[in-house]
Amino acid sequence: MSGPYRVLLVSDAYAPMIGGADRAVRSVALELKARGHMVCVATAWQPGLPEHEVCDGVDVHRLRDLTSRVPWVSDDPNKHVPPPFADPEGMLRLRRLVKSFRPDLIHSYGWLTYSSAPRLARGDVPLVLSVHDYGNFCALRTMLYMDREFCTGPGRRKCLGCARHHYGAAKGAVAVAGVLGSRRALARAASAVQCNSEFTRDTTWRHLLAGRTRIAERSRADVVIPPFPEATTEQEPDLSVLDRLPERYILFVGALRRVKGVGELLEAHARLDSPPPLVLAGTREIDTPEEFPPGVTVIESIPHSAVMAAWDRALFGVFPSVNPEPFGLVVLEAMSRGRATIGTSPGGHSEMIVHEENGLLVRPGDVADLASAMQRLVDDAALRDRLGAAAEQRAELFMADRWVGRLEDLYDEAVSA
Repeated sequence: MSGPYRVLLVSDAYAPMIGGADRAVRSVALELKARGHMVCVATAWQPGLPEHEVCDGVDVHRLRDLTSRVPWVSDDPNKHVPPPFADPEGMLRLRRLVKSFRPDLIHSYGWLTYSSAPRLARGDVPLVLSVHDYGNFCALRTMLYMDREFCTGPGRRKCLGCARHHYGAAKGAVAVAGVLGSRRALARAASAVQCNSEFTRDTTWRHLLAGRTRIAERSRADVVIPPFPEATTEQEPDLSVLDRLPERYILFVGALRRVKGVGELLEAHARLDSPPPLVLAGTREIDTPEEFPPGVTVIESIPHSAVMAAWDRALFGVFPSVNPEPFGLVVLEAMSRGRATIGTSPGGHSEMIVHEENGLLVRPGDVADLASAMQRLVDDAALRDRLGAAAEQRAELFMADRWVGRLEDLYDEAVSA
């Protein structure tokens, strides 16, 4: 490694916002800081949070943009998502931060990357493009066409119809124009690319990088580095949260969204014989069900320490995403606590879960397949224990000490390029 480096991490959201990608960026920040790098975080402005603060020794700057001043732009009034184009105010604030921090490189994830574009296009600072989802070539970020089937790839007319169905006509057109119109410039600006799974990398090359980037596929500047859990400090969980949970239960953790398979999970749970309680721990979204059936406990936006403690009481975990999941840090966290998990394939779940060895994989959107897998784990304690023990062992392959060095090597490639 040629560092230490001054690294500007750019992310659409950061702690205390709740989400797998947000926690993954925070883990990177803390690991880099522990290894002697100077780290600064630029993230989107959020209502109710300070524009600048120091979190765990890391400078965090929440940059306001013009779209944050227009209430109807965001689907969620409690969370601002930056736009998929170079916002003038966001671009100005980011330029000022780059000038004051003087980074050796920018490691960027999400749509806030676009507000870095003018400076990156001049080649002033190398860009490591971090791909945690499909947002750089899918206006919905899910690769689901019309919110119901796997998408074969972007196309202007197809994307306009899909985005209009999801966002409405005006917002859909802006999102598609921003994402598809920026693909070539973003691909050419990247000095290196980090993807969170092999599935994400293959998809990114097909729909973003191929024919647009200077990076050679499968080179040292194009690597898969999965998200790694934070090094735990054994923070005491909130007992008031745990007191709300049943004795033993099936656990889902994640955004309470249709794309995460919440509807399919509720239907599959209702089909079980003598079902244990089902606990859903996550964030309420615009398409979260208004009501939940008996036997289902919902706990929203709980601290991460309480989530990890909840795994210790769970029978098993279930993650029935209906889209091709890019990775799924919550799956890895469940595995690290010795819990068998049910995920979906294709997607990043299958890079952690080996079917019948440390968990079970089902077809996305297939309620019968999901219910059958859940019933097996409900009925067979020996199977749960065997899969859970193997899951805990496999989770060791994804810990930070195995991957941070590779990330530093990628930084070397970006800076030398």
